[in-house]
Amino acid sequence: MRRVSIFGATGSIGQNTIDLIDRNPDAYDVVALTGGANIHKLAEDAKRLRANVAVTAHQDRLEDLRAALAGSDVQAAAGSMALTEAAARPADWVMSAIVGAAGLPPGLEALKQGATLALANKETLVCAGPLVLDTARQHNATLLPVDSEHSAVFQALAGEDMSAVERIIITASGGAFRDWPLGDLANATVEQASNHPNWNMGQRITIDSASMFNKALEVIETKEYFGVSPEQVEVLVHPESIVHALVGFNDGALMAHMGAPDMRHAIGYALHWPARQDLPVERLNLAKLGQLRFSEPDDARYPALKLARHVMQRGGLSGAVFNAAKERALDHFIARRIGFLSMADCVAAVLDRFDAQSSLIDAPLTLDNVLQTDHLARKWVDEAISQRAG
Repeated sequence: MRRVSIFGATGSIGQNTIDLIDRNPDAYDVVALTGGANIHKLAEDAKRLRANVAVTAHQDRLEDLRAALAGSDVQAAAGSMALTEAAARPADWVMSAIVGAAGLPPGLEALKQGATLALANKETLVCAGPLVLDTARQHNATLLPVDSEHSAVFQALAGEDMSAVERIIITASGGAFRDWPLGDLANATVEQASNHPNWNMGQRITIDSASMFNKALEVIETKEYFGVSPEQVEVLVHPESIVHALVGFNDGALMAHMGAPDMRHAIGYALHWPARQDLPVERLNLAKLGQLRFSEPDDARYPALKLARHVMQRGGLSGAVFNAAKERALDHFIARRIGFLSMADCVAAVLDRFDAQSSLIDAPLTLDNVLQTDHLARKWVDEAISQRAG
């Protein structure tokens, strides 16, 4: 029986992972499930899957979780330390699907246990790529990508020599505002940005798709995970979301990975790797689909991609700055304190401020420095927005 833990169990990735495990529950021993404020769902899944422990990230919801788990053998815990402690419990396979930089500490802890870490938390590699990869090597742990694009690249590279790779192309749907006139973007609302044309995702990642900040993070993640240069990573807007990524080789060939827009493709591949098993996903009918469209992204519409290029060239702790500033700017957009286009402006301003203080951004890449940089970048976003309001 395979021991598994799911971090971010109540989100869309976590729920899709649970869907796959539920189809063959006798094959798995669920060690830990973690979630946020959806205590009812967390407790319900933990009891049904007979998890050893359920953890909510919110310390003030511990008693609610205990009450929801009453009568079961599932332990209850809460807070950031409890998340890290849960990751230290022996497991063979761990899904890292906590949204944001909060997923980094438990992800590192799972790697230290020598587990296979299925990484759906792109921020982990954006904030601390070299640290994460070094930790995996030191503890003989396996790191598998779960973002659909990176899973696609991983699969396209199976059996290939990385020295023959010329470029990696990841695709983007273009999000909710792909076809909007540029002049209308400044007035885009939270509700409009939260409506994705292809994927069923949470609000934050859907808005990040509309701004292309999600793809900007994935560009950085591609560089870190596959060890390629910034110039080798390309982005294409692909409205159908059928081709998830392409790998270009030195003989001119392009290897593409295709599939219906369903995250269970990538999750299932990571769950069963290195084997393939049947998955309950749609089979493509290309004749019915009819056409696949591709275009280059417009920097004016998606300034986040240009910022990602800067981060890749700058290095150091700039990835941690970029992610934290993006997360905090998104908080302010959702709270309707700033407009849609102002998110990129805030992130650019904070990156510039850090660039002016090289001692901060060039500090050693340690977990403590990543977390301190994350805190400072969020603070500087708040200051920038306060000054704009004043």
